Amino acid sequence: MVTLPPSVQAHYPFQSRWFDRGGVKMHYLDEGRGDPVVMVHGNPSWSFYYRDLVKSLRGEYRCIVPDHIGMGLSDKPGDDRYAYTLKSRVDDLDALLEHLGVRERVTLVVHDWGGMIGMSWAARHPERVKRLVILNTGAFHLPKSKPFPWALWLTRTPLGALLVRGFNMFAWTAARVCCKLRPMNAELRAAYTLPYDSWAHRIATLRFVQDIPLRKGDRAYEVVSATEAALEKFSATPMLLIFGLKDFVFDRHFLDEWTRRFPKAEVHRYEEGGHYILEDAGPEGLAKIQAFLKAHPLQSAAT
Repeated sequence: MVTLPPSVQAHYPFQSRWFDRGGVKMHYLDEGRGDPVVMVHGNPSWSFYYRDLVKSLRGEYRCIVPDHIGMGLSDKPGDDRYAYTLKSRVDDLDALLEHLGVRERVTLVVHDWGGMIGMSWAARHPERVKRLVILNTGAFHLPKSKPFPWALWLTRTPLGALLVRGFNMFAWTAARVCCKLRPMNAELRAAYTLPYDSWAHRIATLRFVQDIPLRKGDRAYEVVSATEAALEKFSATPMLLIFGLKDFVFDRHFLDEWTRRFPKAEVHRYEEGGHYILEDAGPEGLAKIQAFLKAHPLQSAAT
């Protein structure tokens, strides 16, 4: 397990909890009381990404934030002990929420690959999801107008694998280029990269990129197709879209796809914002999420 230095603990003052997945420990936060707000991170971040959102909501809501296996403070097993696939991620989230008794009145917050994981879970249980907060992510195949980014192509090559696992290039670079409006200081960059401190501990940051399905036959392709087909189930679900348009992957092509599918969604565009939009939007972004939740209150359980 990763020991957090005081500089990280100061930003992340939460009680760590673990859920056993067949001998592999999955770390998560469970802060506050009330209707559940489930926050699903992507790659190469971890639950630290949602730290300020948890602090802002835990007075009124139950904030549940898992670290995917291989990420953050969760165990980082080898391929012989865990299948690093999209299906495994969705199964993990499903099992955790069942374990915690989270089966209704869910507000789902997703970012990066967490959009595909979270929305695939939502497609299994659409009746449980009452509000959606979408942050620089997708839940569908790569838009036809969007070329697959060269940096992700590189990561899928033998050279890219060496750079990611040998030098932590994916997490190191993300901490430096994914914030445009509010660049991270050295302390925050260290926190984002902290869990990925060795070859063995960087397995998930590589496997996530390798698992992106680009054509039929790729092992995650059918999961993405099924989730994409299920999105229409959320046409009446209140949705908030907050996007930084300087994201090199989840840019305006992805936002256009979301707004095409969900024309009634509330949309906030940050023209100069980057991929880590909660960092770039700062307190203003948190306030937009809080206002969205208040504008779409859930009916009382008795009604």
